[in-house]
Amino acid sequence: MTAVLGGCGLTGGGPGDVTLKLIAADYGDSAANSSQKYWDRLVREYESRHSGVKIDVTVYSWNDVDRKVKELVDAGEAPDMAQIGAYADYANKGLLYSADDMLSISTQADFASQLATAGQVKGVQYGLPFAASTRLLFYNKTLFKNAGLTPPKTWNELAADAKVLKARGVKFPYALPLGPEEAQAETMQWLLSGGGGYTDTVGTYGIDSAQNIDTFNWLKDDLVDKGLTGPVAPGSLNRASAFAAFARGEVGMLNGHPSLMKIAAQKGVKFGMVPMPGKDGVSKNAMGVADWMMAFKKNGHAEQIGKFLDFVYSEKNVLAFSREYDLLPVTTSASDVMSTGRQDAALAPFLKQLPLSELYPVDKTSWASVAVAVKKHIGNAVAPGGNPAVTLAQLESTASMAENSH
Repeated sequence: MTAVLGGCGLTGGGPGDVTLKLIAADYGDSAANSSQKYWDRLVREYESRHSGVKIDVTVYSWNDVDRKVKELVDAGEAPDMAQIGAYADYANKGLLYSADDMLSISTQADFASQLATAGQVKGVQYGLPFAASTRLLFYNKTLFKNAGLTPPKTWNELAADAKVLKARGVKFPYALPLGPEEAQAETMQWLLSGGGGYTDTVGTYGIDSAQNIDTFNWLKDDLVDKGLTGPVAPGSLNRASAFAAFARGEVGMLNGHPSLMKIAAQKGVKFGMVPMPGKDGVSKNAMGVADWMMAFKKNGHAEQIGKFLDFVYSEKNVLAFSREYDLLPVTTSASDVMSTGRQDAALAPFLKQLPLSELYPVDKTSWASVAVAVKKHIGNAVAPGGNPAVTLAQLESTASMAENSH
């Protein structure tokens, strides 16, 4: 859809009727499971119980949805709600309702605590977590069994397993996707496993910390330079290509999220999943990812928006969405159900990681530009002749400048 939507928040068919506009992202991979179908079902049920309120939902692909919302906001036509990838820029401009402005106390209290915290700017929650995911280390059970290997718990064990797999002709002993598609995710997973991260304990960027430099020195020296990351240079390998190679049986190990389970199973690959190995043992922190719902103040309707979002975040609806798209629920009530449900057993290992997860610094308006820089340059850190300390220092400089400019 390319037309710019207008008339957000116009009254509906009768006196006092309100139409709420929602723009949402598409989590489906085909027309059959488009998120439009999910929202259409949910809206039909809501409208049947709430006369005088209409919900108009437009779904865009992830390639377009963030840009679409920005265009509408810039044109003075903000939707009432948007479900997209980031919220901080709009919150810092004072354009959003806070959770306190809209939601019932019970809905607010039900959000997983670390996700609710990630939705805060200066202690006030503006971003409502909508979908979550964590990462685990996937390994090819057949390749491991044939090589007499067990899943690694430490970096050194991972390197040792990769060395054996290489000797047996495995194309990608460890797939390290530091290409431009999603390098910021693979990078963060490794930084956390080395005791570091993008920010320090007080939330200041610390990309070139001693821990992070040590992590990338190890990656370069012990994996990449020894040819254990495959025939494709990490800086040229994208996540989708790495996942496809795993599904072809060409990868021994890689970091993956829940969708990889379905991709691999469809191709008949037998796989196992374990927490990310760390420097001296299993990593204490997992990488978490969340997408966000937000509500714009421009058209008013805080009360109507709040009641609709209370419905959206009901246990039943959160479970339905999570199960449809192999994502983790963002509420405690739905997580409790999923953690014990037989039908959700495949997601249980990811769910177990959620309380241990750390998210991108999404409360920073600078994060979007920092993520772009990481995608573009982090592969240089492990390239032939590359210097991790220099690359990380350059990224830290970029992050500091972006933060100061905001």
